[in-house]
Formats: sequence, C-alpha cells, structure tokens
Amino acid sequence: MTEDAVVDVTDRDLLTIGAFAARARLSAKALRLYDRLGLLSPAFVDEATGYRYYRAGQVERARLVAMLRQLDMPLARIAEVVEADGPGAAGLLGAYWADVEARVAGQRTLAEYLCGRLSGRSSEMYRKFAIETVDVPEQVVITEKRHTLADELPTWIGAALGRLEEAARECGGVTGVPYVAYHAEVSMESDGPAEACVPVADEAAARAWAERHGRARGTSVRVEPARRLAYTRITKAQVAHPQIMAAFEAVEEWMAAEGLTATGPCRELYFADWEATGPEDPVCDVAFPVN
Repeated sequence: MTEDAVVDVTDRDLLTIGAFAARARLSAKALRLYDRLGLLSPAFVDEATGYRYYRAGQVERARLVAMLRQLDMPLARIAEVVEADGPGAAGLLGAYWADVEARVAGQRTLAEYLCGRLSGRSSEMYRKFAIETVDVPEQVVITEKRHTLADELPTWIGAALGRLEEAARECGGVTGVPYVAYHAEVSMESDGPAEACVPVADEAAARAWAERHGRARGTSVRVEPARRLAYTRITKAQVAHPQIMAAFEAVEEWMAAEGLTATGPCRELYFADWEATGPEDPVCDVAFPVN
C-alpha cells in the first residue's frame, strides 16, 4: 500500500501528502523538507505508518514558503514572514527585498568597476580624482582598533568614532579631523585590523583616559608624528564600496608617478557630519602618508 492510498476516514479534511502536494503544486520531497526545517508541519502523522497528512487550509502557507524560497530568503526570515499577520508579513518581505536590491546594486557597481580594470580602462576611472598633498602637524590621538570584515565596517566606523569623540571631552577636546587607518586589507575575506583615531588636545588626560579604559575595545593613545598626506576628496556616494577602492588606487597611481612612497597605513579622514550630508556632498579624504 502506498502512502497516498491511505486516507483517514475519521477526518475528511485531512489530505495525504501526495494529494496535498498536488493541490499546493509542490513535491512531496519539498513538503518533507519544509517539515524538517520547521516551516510547515503536517496536521497529523500516523504513528503506526509514519504517513503525513495535511489540511486543505495549509495550502496557502505551503505556496508562500515555496515562493519565499525562490527569493533566496534565509530560512529564519521565512519563518518570521509566515508567522506574521498580513501587513506585518508584507513589511518583513519589503525590508528583506530592500536589502537584496541594495546588495545587488553594490554588486553591479563592483562588476562595472572590475570590467573597467580588466579592460584596461583604469586610468580613465582614476582621472576623475584630483590628488593633492597636505602637511599635518604632530598630534595626540586616542584610538580604537578592531578586526572587522567589510560588511561590518561602516557600522563599526560610525560607532567607534562616536565613542572616541565622546571620550575626547575628557582629553581637552577634538583638535583635528577624525580618521580610520587600515593596518591591513579589510574585505569580505580579510579583517584588517582597522583603527579609528581622534586627535585630542591634552596628552596627559588622554593617557589617563587610556589607563582607565585598559584594553576595552582595543583603546589606546599615541603621539602621531608630523606627516605629509597625499589625498583625494570624495563624496558620500563615493565612500561606498567599490567606488572608494578606485579612489585609493588613484592616489597610489599618482604617488607612483610622482616617485613617492607610503610611510604608514592608508586612511580615510571624515571631516563632515555624515547625517547632515547628501550623496554628492564631500565628506571624506582618502589618503596615504608619503615622503
């Protein structure tokens, strides 16, 4: 006797897995998977035979799960959507799809950038960046260092610089442009580390602050020597990956043409209020210390 041939005559609303699969336009294999993942459980399982039975009212949920899986939605988020009410479920789906579109937009930009590099058009991309130099005097900086991957980096930068700017009140105040130095590559495969830095006025107070905080969040204080920076200024939109990669490479190409070498880690100097600026507003200098 096949599983589909068994019918519970005491409850005519119950459907065998085969009948339910046909009604939901899914396979029995998919239904077993949904059960195993906790997304759609049978209404009744015969303990003697192990056969699964479903109610007709579960068809809509089965179809919804199948369609959400076609959107590559993670299982945990599918579970949230199918358990929510109508408007709530729609809101969760909308939020997920906005994330997908943002990710695809970033990937599209990266693909265009890579096509430019692979086709030998890098120089054309670099020409849009104006490179200058500036001399920065010796300064005391309080810092927070962290190993982080690229997807976590923007959130960490904002939080770390915010914490350091708050701490600067105890150290005589901020005296220069906050920046993030990269001691090694930060990507989806490499975690740096990156170091958020805020120049402050009072070295003694800064060292006392560092002593009180010990090694919490990788905090420290040091005196940065006077440096010459080669830099290019970019907009808020250009800070996004991979546009910012092109900015760093443009500065490196200019340095090579000028016979200059880097004397320290590359950095991003954030001189504008991020929340108060628009996509086309200048917000950041991409720079290398040089000699």
